[in-house]
Amino acid sequence: MSEREPPFSKILVANRGEIALRVFRTCRERGIRTVAVYSDGDRNAPHVAGADEAVHIGPTPSAESYLRADKIIAAAQQTGADAIHPGYGFLSERASFVEACAAAGIVFIGPGTRAMELMGDKVRARKAMIAAGVPLVPGREDVDDVEAALEAAAEIGYPLMLKASAGGGGKGMRVVHDEAELRRGFAAAKREAEAAFGDGRLFVERAVMAARHVEIQLMADAHGEVVYLNERDCSVQRRHQKVIEEAPSPGAQMTPAVRRAMGEVACRVAKAVDYVGAATVEFLFEEQDGGEPRFYFLEMNTRLQVEHPVTEMTTGRDLVWDMIRVAAGRPLGYTQAEVGLDGHAIECRIYAEDPLRFLPSPGPLLRLRWPEGPALRVDAAVREGCEVSSHYDPMIAKLVAWGPTRAVAIERMRRALEDTVVLGIECNIAFHLRVLAEPDFRAGRFDTHYIDRHPSLTSATALDEDHSRAIAAAAADAASLAQTRREAGRSDAATSREFSAWQRALRNRG
Repeated sequence: MSEREPPFSKILVANRGEIALRVFRTCRERGIRTVAVYSDGDRNAPHVAGADEAVHIGPTPSAESYLRADKIIAAAQQTGADAIHPGYGFLSERASFVEACAAAGIVFIGPGTRAMELMGDKVRARKAMIAAGVPLVPGREDVDDVEAALEAAAEIGYPLMLKASAGGGGKGMRVVHDEAELRRGFAAAKREAEAAFGDGRLFVERAVMAARHVEIQLMADAHGEVVYLNERDCSVQRRHQKVIEEAPSPGAQMTPAVRRAMGEVACRVAKAVDYVGAATVEFLFEEQDGGEPRFYFLEMNTRLQVEHPVTEMTTGRDLVWDMIRVAAGRPLGYTQAEVGLDGHAIECRIYAEDPLRFLPSPGPLLRLRWPEGPALRVDAAVREGCEVSSHYDPMIAKLVAWGPTRAVAIERMRRALEDTVVLGIECNIAFHLRVLAEPDFRAGRFDTHYIDRHPSLTSATALDEDHSRAIAAAAADAASLAQTRREAGRSDAATSREFSAWQRALRNRG
C-alpha cells in the first residue's frame, strides 16, 4: 500500500458533536468515507449530516446509545466500516470496547488494551511510572480507610490531595489542610468515587497548591517511534475542568530546555507501556523562585484531547490523520527534529451554561453566528435551530485563535468572541472576554487556582454589565438580520415573528 493511498476505506466515528465533525473533516480530505451514529435526541444534529452514512443506535440517554459498544459494532458491520475512531469521552478509553472491535475484525483507532487499562487506573499508573523513573508527587496508593489516610498524612505532610484511583475529571477529588478536614473529606471523596466510577479506592498525595497544569502531546507508531509535539497550558480551570488552553505555555520558566526535558519524560512514559497512537501526558508544573521548575506526572490520557487544535495550529500537524495512519500500521513518517513550534494558539471552550454558577443551560439556539477571519478556527457542535440537550456535555464549540505572538493571539480571540452571537441559551462568552482582559492572564501569571483567586471574573456585578452589553449587541444583530431578510423579499410578518422570538429569548436571559 502506497503512502498516498487511504489506509481505510470507511471509518465510523463512535461519538457525536464537534469531535465527530472534526474526524469527518480529515477523512473527507483524505478520500475516506465516513459513518455517523446518532441517538433519538441527535436525529437532526450536524454530525449526522456531516457523514456519508448515519446509523441510529438508540434512545437519547448515552447509556442506551453512545455507550452501547454492541450497537456501535453492529453499526460498523452494517455499513462495512473497517475502522472506528472513538473521539473522546464515551467509549474512547474502555479496553472492553477495544477488545470488541478486535473480535469483530474492526481496527480501533487508538492504543491497545495494555496501555489503556494501566493508565486508566491511577494507582497502577503511579507504580508503573515509579518503575520507569518518572517524577511523581509524593503520595500513597490504595488508601482503604481514614486511619490509613491519617498515617499517610503524617508521612507526606499537609496539605493533601485525595483522588479517586479509578477516574478523573475532578470526581472524588478533595484538598485537605489538616486532620479534621481529612476525617470529614475522606468519606465524602470515597462516596463520590464509588458513585462516579463504581470504585471507591482513593490515593493521597501532597497537594501542590501553586502549580500550572501543563501537558505534553505525544504521537507514537508501532515501529518504536515516539515524538512529543510540545506542550499545552491548561491551567485556567473551573472546578478541575479546563476552560482555556494554549500552546505553548506562557510561563516564564518554560524554556526550550525545560520543554525538551518534559517531552523526553513523556516519551519515556509512552515507551514504558508500548503505546501506539495519540496520547497526552499531564504534569503539575511548579515554578520556583530563583531555581529550575519542578514537574510531576499526573496522568496519561489514552485518546485525543479536547484541546488538540492548539497543538495542530502551532505544529502544522493533523493529529487525526496521524492517528489513522499509525492505527493502520504505517510508520509515523517524521522525527522529533522535524516537529516545529510556530507562533501561539489559544482555545476557548464555549459552553451552554449559566456564566455565574457554571451550570448547564440547555434549550433552542434561536440565533447563532460564528466569527470569521484569518488564523481563526471554529470547531462547532451545533447550528442555528438546534436544541442543546441536557443529556450531553454542554460544550457547543471551541474557538481557536493563532498569532505569531501570544499578544496577537489574545487580541484575535477577543475580536472573535465579540463577533460571536449565541441567542436562546446562556453561554460563557462574556466570562472568556473578562479573562482575556484580566492583567494577570495577559501577563501569563496564573496557575490552576487562577479563577478562584480572581473572584471578579465571576461576580454578579460584572455579569450584569456584560449581560446589558450582550442584549444591546444581540438586538442590533437581530434587527440587522431582519432588515436584510426584508430586503431579500421575506415578509414583514415572518421577520417580525423571528425578531420577537429573539427579544423573548433575550428577556429570558435576564
